[in-house]
Amino acid sequence: MKTSLSRQTLDSVFSALRSANGLFLKTYPGETDARQPVHTVYGGAHIFKADSAGKLGASALQTLREYAPNFVELARALELPGHDKLPTSPKQVRLFEQRLKKDPEAVRRRNEGASLANAVYLRVVEKLKREPIEDFRIDFEDGYGYRSDGEEDGHAASAAGEVARGFNNGTLPPFIGIRLKPFSEELKQRAVRTLDIFLTTLLEKTGGRLPENFVVTLPKVVFPGQIAALVELFSNFESKTALHAGALKLEIMVETSQSIFNSQGEVTLPSFVAAADGRCIAAHFGVYDYTASINIIAEFQSMTHPACDFARTAMKVSLAGTGVWLSDGATNVMPVGPHRQEKGRPLTARQRKENRDVVHRAWKLGFDQINHSLYNGFYQGWDLHPAQIPVRYAAVYAFFLRGLEAASIRLKTFIDKAARATLIGDVFDDAATGQGLLNFFLRGISCGAITEREAQASGLTLEEIRTRSFMKILNGRKETHK
Repeated sequence: MKTSLSRQTLDSVFSALRSANGLFLKTYPGETDARQPVHTVYGGAHIFKADSAGKLGASALQTLREYAPNFVELARALELPGHDKLPTSPKQVRLFEQRLKKDPEAVRRRNEGASLANAVYLRVVEKLKREPIEDFRIDFEDGYGYRSDGEEDGHAASAAGEVARGFNNGTLPPFIGIRLKPFSEELKQRAVRTLDIFLTTLLEKTGGRLPENFVVTLPKVVFPGQIAALVELFSNFESKTALHAGALKLEIMVETSQSIFNSQGEVTLPSFVAAADGRCIAAHFGVYDYTASINIIAEFQSMTHPACDFARTAMKVSLAGTGVWLSDGATNVMPVGPHRQEKGRPLTARQRKENRDVVHRAWKLGFDQINHSLYNGFYQGWDLHPAQIPVRYAAVYAFFLRGLEAASIRLKTFIDKAARATLIGDVFDDAATGQGLLNFFLRGISCGAITEREAQASGLTLEEIRTRSFMKILNGRKETHK
């Protein structure tokens, strides 16, 4: 068949495209297959201990057992699907639980909501026993307050010592890090000194090793130069220690309008990530500082304010495909009852009910706001109190379990289509979409929402799931058909 374009023209065009495509893929490598935590728990640096994660988990489990001793109580508090059809009396609940254990499939066919609520509850309890905290941020900013230089120096060293102790004892959560003060003109020296003391002490006590998934959080970033300064400090630190180049990672906090648009009206976040020079792993949205920065009064500062949705959309659109994780903020209404039991004076029935009602209302608010985050594609958020943690997992688990069937069908169809294309020699260039679909299952498995066996409904084998890579799955299937 005749063509008009010369080889010289084609070589020139393809060479230019190769360079442009390479640059694009460097900027937008696609979604990472690494595990992302579903939450970050913040706590003041002055109170952090090596066993803080375990203590927070024990407190969270105690709260769950006190205010939702069974799956029915939790389902009603959170208004899970089908909660209005669940039994009410303790005796009926016990009989229902017995039927669930004896024949869960029969119960599911008759009452799918009950099956979901029971699965969520059991998995939340298991999670709180096994791995209650996924990510902890030792805070030298809002959760710490302003203290004398001597105090902060001491806390930076003592917190680092506790991290080292937890690292050596195996009691740290899977992800951990510190949040500094901002790199503003007023606070830059204090922030850098805290970083220096903390890292120096930590590496001295761990023999030059960092805990896995360690990160430094930089708050209230307003221009790329602040991130570039932190990167320079990291590089200098690595060159003077046993750390390899690039070992220190950072995450940025989006808490001001300047984190969204700069003075020229340009979207700012891509320049922030570029300034990080490959070290930025996440961008966290600070709801209350952000709304305050744009003059929304305290009464209306909320996770679901339209201004926050605008900022989230800007974050999603500008960082999509970069591999940078996104995290939402926290519900600031704590699930804590107004009455506390004093020694020798138990609470009255009325006081217990008032506590229960307050906790359940706060749980429902947190549940709705976490679902709002999930709906907007933010799979991580903040928790500020151990009583919030059970609802974090309940919301995330219900989200994944409810979407499991549809996601399984979609991924199975997509992989079959991709596999057929590669088998007949066609080029399949939509790996990013495939990885995105696979990530639903990887996220669900990592946090304990779904099991590997349940993920096999997508048509994947356990071996394929454990590769965590869509392209490895396709290449494996291609090899088996040779």
